[in-house]
Amino acid sequence: MTRPGLLTLALCCAALAAGTGHATAAASGDPSARVLALVNQDRRQVGCGPLTADRRLDALAQRHSDDMAARGFFAHTDPDGRSPWDRARAASIGYLGGENIARGQPTPEAVVSAWMDSPGHRANLLDCRFTTLGTGLHQGAGGPWWTQDFGYPQNAR
Repeated sequence: MTRPGLLTLALCCAALAAGTGHATAAASGDPSARVLALVNQDRRQVGCGPLTADRRLDALAQRHSDDMAARGFFAHTDPDGRSPWDRARAASIGYLGGENIARGQPTPEAVVSAWMDSPGHRANLLDCRFTTLGTGLHQGAGGPWWTQDFGYPQNAR
């Protein structure tokens, strides 16, 4: 089934290792916490363990969403040629495992639904090897811009 904005989705995934989680309250109204809760519902249905929020991945994802909005691009590789893993290394993050981006979905429910309808994005969301998640959201004209950065456990390095 095609959903609005599905064609504006992009995917990138690979392998590295580790993260530091922190608790978030899905009921807080925080869109990132809502995305995490929705993703974990879908993961539970296929037998994957829950992802935990990771502050460092949150910051990485937020910077990418903000950058896409500020510089008017929509891609995993930025206009300077930096990939998600280049940006992660620059932030001293050695455990990035994959990235999902989306543009135009107005709510956490809409963006998670669109990602689940896309085979590549769904693969990231339901990859049981990932243990942490960072979410970035930039609201603004032409958006919103969403980024998810997935992390491996520290012992996977």
